[in-house]
Amino acid sequence: MKNVYISKHPLVQDKIARLRDRRTATADFRRLIGELTMLLAHDALLNARLKRAKVCTPIGVAHAQKLSHDLVFVAILRAGLGMLDGLVKLCPEAKLAHIGIYRDEETLKPVKYYARLPEDIADSLVIIVDPMLATGGSAVEAVEIMKSRGARNICFICMLAAKEGLRRLASAHPEMPIYAGAVDERLNSDGYIVPGLGDAGDRMFGTE
Repeated sequence: MKNVYISKHPLVQDKIARLRDRRTATADFRRLIGELTMLLAHDALLNARLKRAKVCTPIGVAHAQKLSHDLVFVAILRAGLGMLDGLVKLCPEAKLAHIGIYRDEETLKPVKYYARLPEDIADSLVIIVDPMLATGGSAVEAVEIMKSRGARNICFICMLAAKEGLRRLASAHPEMPIYAGAVDERLNSDGYIVPGLGDAGDRMFGTE
């Protein structure tokens, strides 16, 4: 899968190990998600385009470079909300979007219930985030929603992926870069990543 990038950063692997630990408290879980997102976003933001600029310093004029387009951070609800904090710390001026998709417990298929997006995103770099890429259904649907609204430059970030979901997303959108912290072997019969880290949303919001 040429469009898939698995992080080898030591800090990424350390933070994922802490997230997996069932003893990690809710507050620490939230903090780790934010920190991990910033590390993973470093590679994703390499897709951002720059333009030449001149900046007046206290000493003189500097030839510099600035972003040439907007950034749009898209959280897949609800677990994706926890990743927005890290992204916003990196780029406070970015636009934020939310897509509500839940997985039908019987069919494991995605069901969309909400979408709130900025207008005119055709020239923006759109970064979609969801902590877990399990079956891949929600991620595929979210990307299709963004494409239907005109997005042309999209990437996806997750903390943990199952091989099945990774293959599905990479196949459905082969032009889109996918950044993951780690990859696990399989899904169980309920569609959860094994060994995974449990339900990221429940652990993040204290609703286990």
